[in-house]
Amino acid sequence: MKEYDVIVIGAGPGGYVAAIRSAQLGKKTALIEKRFLGGVCLNVGCIPSKALLKNAEIAYTLRERGKEFGFKLDNLELDYSVAHNRSRKTSERLVRGINFLMKKNNIDVLMGAAKLITKDTVEVTPSEGESETLKAKDIIIATGAHPFSIPGVEVDGEKVVDYEVAILRDTLPESAVIIGGGAIGVEFATIWSAYGVRVTIVEMLDTLLPLEDPAVGKEIEKAYKKRGIKVMTGSKVKGVKTNTKGTSVTVETGDGDEVIEADLTLVAIGFKPNSQGLGLEDVGVRLSPRGHIEVDERMATNVEGIWAIGDVTGKLLLAHVASAMGIVAAENIAGVETVTLDYDMMPRATYCSPQTASFGYTEDQAKEKGYDVAVGEFPFQASGKALGLGDYTGFVKIVSDKKYGEILGAHMVGPDVSELLPELTLAQRFELTTHEIARNVHAHPTLSEAIMEAAAGAQDEAIHI
Repeated sequence: MKEYDVIVIGAGPGGYVAAIRSAQLGKKTALIEKRFLGGVCLNVGCIPSKALLKNAEIAYTLRERGKEFGFKLDNLELDYSVAHNRSRKTSERLVRGINFLMKKNNIDVLMGAAKLITKDTVEVTPSEGESETLKAKDIIIATGAHPFSIPGVEVDGEKVVDYEVAILRDTLPESAVIIGGGAIGVEFATIWSAYGVRVTIVEMLDTLLPLEDPAVGKEIEKAYKKRGIKVMTGSKVKGVKTNTKGTSVTVETGDGDEVIEADLTLVAIGFKPNSQGLGLEDVGVRLSPRGHIEVDERMATNVEGIWAIGDVTGKLLLAHVASAMGIVAAENIAGVETVTLDYDMMPRATYCSPQTASFGYTEDQAKEKGYDVAVGEFPFQASGKALGLGDYTGFVKIVSDKKYGEILGAHMVGPDVSELLPELTLAQRFELTTHEIARNVHAHPTLSEAIMEAAAGAQDEAIHI
């Protein structure tokens, strides 16, 4: 039996980061992965989708805005298989990088399914060959989550698909229904529609991206309608049937039922934790009613020596949050100084077109918490850089405390707004105010000037609006 200081189960952005940090802190570390290093994010999620979105941006510009930019394209041909191939190469390159980092940090990698036998013993069963048993004082669970479907709707992998099948397809449908207006749904809508696919998004709640500030979802909906994407918010899918041509989706709307015919239906409504089959219940690890592993602020479970991070905890299903949790877990195990994560203030980004980015409280949430709220908002239509880019849909909205200028949250729609988040989250973390952001000189012309103007606007001092 091999013995380690730390065993990490799951090699996604949470797991492999936890393993590296553990090794950096002098711990003999093993990393167990059932399927592929880098997890969903690097292989079939965050990374390949961003490559496809870049191709989609170029495709949309050439198809719909060529004349505006001075391009004459009488016989434009768009080959989606090339975009798909580029996305796969991007993933493969990063996965090779993870392999390198494992070797660099002397981390043993075992491919196979892991199961806890006792609180300090793990059995690893590879797809081929014999099982082996590992032992460690501390074990970190980082097994992620998997998509689930609507009851009664069968995801067959051909005509009704989840995000993984969709991202691995090297061909495009002529038409598609996307069930779910969250991050995955709107990103695929951006990609497919850019190539001319007829897309319908069905979202049960009142706006797209329903977990964001309502103004964000409404702005995306307006932009999508301009792109020719059909948006059906406040609508519920009652059933999906397959036929020789594709799929038939019955949608319940405020005006009655509507049937939408499409070649392909993508189900993108949410995720369930990968907490089953790990032996957690056998060793007494406490799970929530929905199957998430319950952890404290140190990432410790109720069983000493067993820790959990990332999507399997249900805290906030984002790759960078999993990575941050992994570092905190490793540092707590090693007994070194670390931080406590505030999940409300974690950055969130959706890479649709236009992008969205946010953190913290919405205006309504801040008011519910008793703050006297001051809001500063600046539209990208008034940004010289955005106008020069020809990409000026959206705004920066900063929510602050009126008395002290404390930053409570920010909500953005527009060009590359995900890149604007760090200034705001850093300011919030270290208690800078809207006054200090407004007086911080920003280079001109830049998109970040919108942050400066919104911060000034929260004090009724915006210059350019």
